[in-house]
Amino acid sequence: MVTLADVARHAGVSASTVSYVLSGKRSISTPTRERIQHSIDALGYRPHAGARALASSRTDILALMMPLRTGLYVPVMMEIAMAVTTTARSHGYDVLLLTGEEGPEAVRRVEGSAIADAMIVMDVGLDDPRLPCLQEAERPAVLIGLPTESAESADIAGLDCVDLDFEAAGARCVEHLAGLGHTGIAVLGEPPAVYERATGFAARTLTGLRAAAGTHGIGLLHRPVDGTYAAVAAAVTRVFEERPGTTALVVQNEAAVEPLLALLRHQGRAVPEDVSVVAICPDQVAVHASVPLTAVSVPAQEMGRLAVERLVGRLAGEAPRGTELIPPLLTTRASSGPAPSRPATGSALPGSRESGPASPSAPTEDRRGRGGH
Repeated sequence: MVTLADVARHAGVSASTVSYVLSGKRSISTPTRERIQHSIDALGYRPHAGARALASSRTDILALMMPLRTGLYVPVMMEIAMAVTTTARSHGYDVLLLTGEEGPEAVRRVEGSAIADAMIVMDVGLDDPRLPCLQEAERPAVLIGLPTESAESADIAGLDCVDLDFEAAGARCVEHLAGLGHTGIAVLGEPPAVYERATGFAARTLTGLRAAAGTHGIGLLHRPVDGTYAAVAAAVTRVFEERPGTTALVVQNEAAVEPLLALLRHQGRAVPEDVSVVAICPDQVAVHASVPLTAVSVPAQEMGRLAVERLVGRLAGEAPRGTELIPPLLTTRASSGPAPSRPATGSALPGSRESGPASPSAPTEDRRGRGGH
């Protein structure tokens, strides 16, 4: 590895002179500066982040704050992180990943040091405690998430946000099922810890689900659930005990998808003939489920890409662009179909239940929603 001392020897100057050229702290004659630059190029020397920061107040590093908290589905978080990393590299930036649950302290550390030029913030909660620090910081920040109930509130607060329109996604799930004649829907939501933290995406999805259920006159039951088979079994058993007329389930919990489908098979409930299932999840989860799921896609890669492009623009002098919500895309697959003429009890043997026609096997897509900018 080439060092600053190697450059100094090659250029025939002192190490301090090379340091002054890199930092710009002292005026160095043009011939000497050019000789040092020639040595840097010839040897392939790359100054470390601290030296670059001294020279230009830039590190070419973006800090990605991705606290790995209880209840989060890590594969989705990592997909966003990979999109952030690859997009950042295409613009000449590296990414510093911060996974601790440090809250405002992490923002203060990045702001008060030379470790990164800007910040991307994930796992955003309603009234997130990091917001005051982000609003006061000189370094630009983009949030993947919405820390308020609406895009308008985020814009008023001067925040730069990108996210899926989760409220519209929840509404879209209900609209799809209402169109198939379902009047009793239960929601298997994120683990309880996610709602206890008032995580924005989960709260906004629930708002959209409830609003659309009210519009369509649909009974809606919401159950937070951990992603284990035991937790899913307990929740679903209670749902059918409390609401025997339930004919459809909406799942916003990737870890619960396969336990749910396995449980329904064990109970003798066919999907979608007896119970329709619609999910809000990444495409790879929906496509590879044991029954391909009708689902609103979580566009993890698009969110990561948009966040980086926003930051690159901010670092180039652009003003904040406010909130961009990606409209939801619902793809119809094998897991949703017309409501049965009567709800299945789960005790019927195969062939003895009343079955409606299954939904077409070829997926269809519908992008609708209230995506705003």
